[in-house]
Amino acid sequence: MAAFFEIATVALLVVGASFALIGSWGLVRLPTLMERLHGPTKATTLGLGGMLVASILFFQGTQGIWTAHELLISLFLFITAPISANMIAKVHLHRLRKARGEVEMSRAGQPPLPERDIDWATYEAPRKDTPVATSER
Repeated sequence: MAAFFEIATVALLVVGASFALIGSWGLVRLPTLMERLHGPTKATTLGLGGMLVASILFFQGTQGIWTAHELLISLFLFITAPISANMIAKVHLHRLRKARGEVEMSRAGQPPLPERDIDWATYEAPRKDTPVATSER
């Protein structure tokens, strides 16, 4: 039974490390911010998740210990990575909209503007009574 845990641990470590390497490589090599977001939010998150599951299997299989540390790390990682990537993307799209073409274009081209006047946070201009709008004057 110990051989099963060792093989599963090694397999999860190799798969997790491969995902983390690919995600890190994408973060370094991709040219624009929007393309760089995919590396750490998708591949690296899966890689770290695989390594944490390998840690859980290793300690349960060899020492019979269940710890909540790996589960808490995974929970916080899988909650915060998409939220932070969403916030970074919204700021980038808002700055791109304000710059009107002064930002380096990616291979995918300029992000599409909404077809009708909708109240979406990225494309909405600040209202006159908000603190941000009044501090710019």
